[in-house]
Amino acid sequence: MAGAAIRVTARAKINLYLQVTGRRADGYHELDSLVAFADLGDSVEAAPAADLSLVIEGPFAAGLSDGTDNLVLRAATALRDALAAKGVRVGGARLRLTKNLPVASGIGGGSADAAAALRALRTLWKPLPGLVDLAALGLGLGADLPVCLASGPRFVGGIGERLDPVPGLPAAWLLLVNPRVALPTPAVFAARQGSFSLPARWSDATPDLAALVRRLMGCRNDLTAPARSIAPAIGEVLEAIEALPGVRLARLSGSGATCFGIFATAAEAAAGRAEIARRHPAWWCAAAPMLTADAEPPLS
Repeated sequence: MAGAAIRVTARAKINLYLQVTGRRADGYHELDSLVAFADLGDSVEAAPAADLSLVIEGPFAAGLSDGTDNLVLRAATALRDALAAKGVRVGGARLRLTKNLPVASGIGGGSADAAAALRALRTLWKPLPGLVDLAALGLGLGADLPVCLASGPRFVGGIGERLDPVPGLPAAWLLLVNPRVALPTPAVFAARQGSFSLPARWSDATPDLAALVRRLMGCRNDLTAPARSIAPAIGEVLEAIEALPGVRLARLSGSGATCFGIFATAAEAAAGRAEIARRHPAWWCAAAPMLTADAEPPLS
């Protein structure tokens, strides 16, 4: 079937802080987190086709399944089924995922890819606005999907379903570093011990980077200790980032094993990337600006 392909970037999700505030009766943990996005990521392309299919390519494609268990295909199937339940029949789509980011690394991964697929298919299939609540549909597939659909800075609460705007984030650059260790999120939560934290969000704008760093230093990532207990290399990564000139803060993102450093300028972040690559050539690292606004148009 002929037609123009739709391409959407699945940007890396960064938890600037992540505090575990409780656990529900069904076992899911409740969180308070400030999520931002780096301006780099995977790519998802959707083209018209008679049925649904998926091809995976890119530097981190190895080992990923392109079958029905892949979250991108699961999201596409869920959207097609939801539209059919509303009486809207759509064709298929030929999906292509270019995997540029490490897998199971705490920066969105499959959730960001699935969210990008939902956005691409919404454009390709052109359902009526509001016919399907993509955020609610996405939450059934993964807790990070709603914020990845939002594609911009948000305070995240509940198990991922409660999104609130972030007033005024300053410009910053991020250095992302992963020791090429895959770290499944359920294992990290299972290893977590201790009491729960209180929410740490704020309600006023953050005027500059120094103020943001001060605020973030009053928060933490409650998954750091359990993640390090499973993957000790995280400690080495954090120490390497903390030693870089110009770094304002080093922290684990999500359940890891990707860590990030915050810098004021592109030059500082690029120099940090070069130093990490020189000292630790086996690690994955990338520098990118932090997005201070939504990268994609609002969902209708």
